[in-house]
Amino acid sequence: MNDDLMTIREMCDTFGVTPRTLRFYEAKELLSPRRVGQKRLFTRRDRARLKLILRGKRFGFSLEELRQLLDLYDRSDRQETQIATAYALAERRLAEMERQRAELDSAISDLREQMRWGFKILGDFKKPRRAAG
Repeated sequence: MNDDLMTIREMCDTFGVTPRTLRFYEAKELLSPRRVGQKRLFTRRDRARLKLILRGKRFGFSLEELRQLLDLYDRSDRQETQIATAYALAERRLAEMERQRAELDSAISDLREQMRWGFKILGDFKKPRRAAG
């Protein structure tokens, strides 16, 4: 096999994705493997794009945002536009993630407080009751 080309199985093994995932990204025009009959052959460009897609998904970028970033790669400005756009998207995503973390921290704190209350109440049930009268 040519070092520049990988089969769908090799891509799956290398990146830990399923064939269905690769076909999905192909259908969304994020990847464009070469076709030889029914066989898909992925180029270095496809591998680089998949790395960006997987990293972007991990950070919570939408497929549309990833498509825009990938489309900017082919500009002839030494990737300045792509990097600047990625940076702006990353700033927004980081702010959103920090907001979500603050909400989660607050919910965790509230849950802990409720659990302390519940633990105390359960302890009160186990105390011996005094006889009336």
